[in-house]
Amino acid sequence: MNPVAPKKRADRAHPVRASGPNQSENPVLAELRPGQSVELLKELHILTRDGRLNQDSRRKLKQVEHLVHFIEPILDELAPHGAELTLADHGAGKSYLGFILYDLWFKPHGSGTLYGIETRAELVERSRALARRLGFERMRFLNIAAADAAQQGDLPERFDLVTALHACDSATDDAIAFGLAKQAQAMVLVPCCQAELAACLRQNKALQLSRTPLAELWRHPLHTRELGSQLTNVLRCLYLESQGYSVTVTELVGWEHSLKNELIIARHTGHKKRSAAERLHALLAQFGLQGLATTRYARAATSD
Repeated sequence: MNPVAPKKRADRAHPVRASGPNQSENPVLAELRPGQSVELLKELHILTRDGRLNQDSRRKLKQVEHLVHFIEPILDELAPHGAELTLADHGAGKSYLGFILYDLWFKPHGSGTLYGIETRAELVERSRALARRLGFERMRFLNIAAADAAQQGDLPERFDLVTALHACDSATDDAIAFGLAKQAQAMVLVPCCQAELAACLRQNKALQLSRTPLAELWRHPLHTRELGSQLTNVLRCLYLESQGYSVTVTELVGWEHSLKNELIIARHTGHKKRSAAERLHALLAQFGLQGLATTRYARAATSD
């Protein structure tokens, strides 16, 4: 694992340039990618109207652009397989990731469609309006829960790439389920607020404490939360491997920028690992979480 590699690659591929009258005077603008839309960053309120950047916005921009550096090579690999590449961004929120990806990759390539999936209607309408103002014609925004998106009739039958940046709690699992249903060639996930499994651990805590000394790992509430988060992502990785994906886990950015920093990249290989499914079910049994086998991880039960 080399968490700084993307930054080094980005520095080589995208050297800092000053172009335009304001960039030589404003170091913030000089840091932007060649051709990157300053107007977009202002519309997203990442930059102020005079082109300045506060500390919170700097952290947000750093997270999103680091993730873009991971996603761009995957898009480059997938693009030759079809001009109309499709990407679904789950838990899109204000669509920082979607808009910046479209600006830096989809717009220059002149093809492909990016779908933002978000439950908050006001954010969906705001994103639609912004896409119209900027002329981002191949962006689509759906006011729908990630869990229901796979059954949405007006979406393509297949997607090339599924992303989810800080989709809260089980929305990341819903994004994975969407990717599996849509036969995604790759998934790029940065999980957030994994609370579902921690709640299950709390419910069974007394029984597990009497059964195994391993339950000491989540006896205290803080440890329950931390272990629940760690275990959730371990199970997600095993699930993806059981469904024919190779999985890489690394850091997105330095921990000073975000505590929700785990990056899961899954690429479809078609080779389903029986051992991954077996280990997933063994972990569920070990931690008293068998009820999740038929809900979150149903496909693993039928892996070849």
